[in-house]
Amino acid sequence: MRTSYYSSSISNFKKDSPQLILGSLSENHNHSLEDLQKNAWIKQIEILKELFTKLDSGHIFFEYSIPRMGKRVDCVLLLKGLVFVLEFKVGEQSYPANAVDQTLDYSIDLKNFHKQSHDKCIIPILVSTEAKDFANTHSEDSDRIYNIQKANKYNLYDIISDILNKKSYLKKNIDYLEWSNSIYEPTPTIIEAAQALYQGHDVKEISRSDSGALNLSQTSDAIFSIIKKSEKKKQKSICFITGVPGSGKTLAGLNIANQRHNPENNEHTVFLSGNQPLVDVLQESLARDEVKIEGKSKKEALRKTKVFIQNIHHFRDEYIPEDRTPIENVVIFDEAQRAWTKKQTSNFMTRKKGLDGFEMSEPDFLISVMDRHKEWATIVCLIGGGQEINTGEAGLPEWFEALGSKYDNWKVYVSDEVTDDEYTRKEDIISKIANDNLFIEKSLHLSMSVRSFRSELIAKFVKSILDCDFENSKMLYNEFKDKYPIVITRDINHAKDWLRLKSRGSERFGIISSSGAKRLKPEGLFANTGARGAMKPSNWFLNDKHDVRSSYYLEDVASEFDIQGLELDWTCVAWDANLRFLNGKWEYFNFKGTKWLNTKDEDRKMYLKNSYRVLLTRARQGMIIFIPKGSDKDHTRPADYYNGVYDLLVTIGLESV
Repeated sequence: MRTSYYSSSISNFKKDSPQLILGSLSENHNHSLEDLQKNAWIKQIEILKELFTKLDSGHIFFEYSIPRMGKRVDCVLLLKGLVFVLEFKVGEQSYPANAVDQTLDYSIDLKNFHKQSHDKCIIPILVSTEAKDFANTHSEDSDRIYNIQKANKYNLYDIISDILNKKSYLKKNIDYLEWSNSIYEPTPTIIEAAQALYQGHDVKEISRSDSGALNLSQTSDAIFSIIKKSEKKKQKSICFITGVPGSGKTLAGLNIANQRHNPENNEHTVFLSGNQPLVDVLQESLARDEVKIEGKSKKEALRKTKVFIQNIHHFRDEYIPEDRTPIENVVIFDEAQRAWTKKQTSNFMTRKKGLDGFEMSEPDFLISVMDRHKEWATIVCLIGGGQEINTGEAGLPEWFEALGSKYDNWKVYVSDEVTDDEYTRKEDIISKIANDNLFIEKSLHLSMSVRSFRSELIAKFVKSILDCDFENSKMLYNEFKDKYPIVITRDINHAKDWLRLKSRGSERFGIISSSGAKRLKPEGLFANTGARGAMKPSNWFLNDKHDVRSSYYLEDVASEFDIQGLELDWTCVAWDANLRFLNGKWEYFNFKGTKWLNTKDEDRKMYLKNSYRVLLTRARQGMIIFIPKGSDKDHTRPADYYNGVYDLLVTIGLESV
């Protein structure tokens, strides 16, 4: 992919004719060229020709590629050590908010993911050609992104010149070749990644390539190799991809499903998840994208996306009749640790399906369905450590129990990290599998978070707090605090203001809380319990700033069930009294009727602990933790219920705002 349609030194740009420049732009434009685009380029060339009568050094790029967003910025100027990002709105008489966000998004993307821009000052400029002069202010954030400048066709030079004068100490020009050829290391949200993969991009194009992290493409390649071997040797295989929160397990699964789903070549693969909010959000986002790009009807687009991504329970129910064999030889089970135990599955089948005597766990049944293939099949299980958050979720041991006791014809592929307590619940799961059926493949574990591109230490930090390893918490926090802010507050309005202040462009933010956070109501926060009228995840994650149903409005609160597998740029984690820090340890509670009940069941304790693990690892860039002050006038929320958590986090080093 060409990084730009036209690249030139400013001195050569001044010499090149408008026709030559337009010809280069048109030649590299992959889509049909409409008059509107052609006329916009002509106007931009005219404005920039005028601008450069007074500037003689630097470099210009027209239509510079922003791969993660699948878009191109109109113009990038490298001038005296500064990177100017220009977005033109030809004929526009105002400075639309969405255009401001777009220009900022391009600048933020370059700063975060374009290696040669990490240490550069980036100046976003929105050029609305026919707009009135705007009284610009001058400041830059800690990451050296300038506040957005608003220009028209008459004052663009004055605005750029003013900034150059203010930064007169920057004399050295940027090496344009080095900058243009820079490594681009994106970490897209799972929604952006799904859209890119669905449009035909490879995971290598949209994932970072740090030498210090296991590359997602390496994991995908290992799975493809196992699938190929299974097909060639007529074997049945099951692969377990493990990883820390935010390490890209879902992304790896989507990449496998996308590349292997080719019905024309009789290759059928499906991505299955029991996480209904994730399924809804991904199906809806892909459908909206398809409508926008391909012009299809929403109904047609949704029909197509629902073949690619499905709810695992619908898949399960379809194959209850034993005479049915799936068309798919390859299935990917997302969050497979959340599959149900035998007891939970049996109860559900009796109550909902009228099937008495159903004596199989969900892992057992799902393997049995794929075992119906006469020749070969491959199951890919995506496993999150410490991610079981609901009653009856089996975790990894149930899969190994079924494989060891019933399916000795299946080859089992795992990483050497699969024995960690977070996956095994302290059970010896490996010994359940015969040695000649067990294969260790190191690349099946994703050890580094890609959700937070500012720090890979967040998952470890959260784990250390929940495990009461506070000396480690302090050490980890000191390592990342300057690049990944985590602060605490006792005022929900301060938390909301902090989110709005931190977010730039279209960076998404929202409030999240435990589904058991029943006494945040006095603070105006209502835990989402899935009741009628509750927030709809697809609206919350996908709708824009002007929609009251979106996360931006800070009215609807998402729970761990809504947000597991997804993420926001900035979060407010609202902490309630269901998880308290008392006498040097965590205490677990459930609110029932009019009072809190102490939770004694170990599984329920684990689910609650994991729900906070999920909540505290959803932010890509930073978070604020809201801990209410409580009220001693209310027996359900006295101050002591909350102060322990607040004091603990202050002791670790978190700043209170």
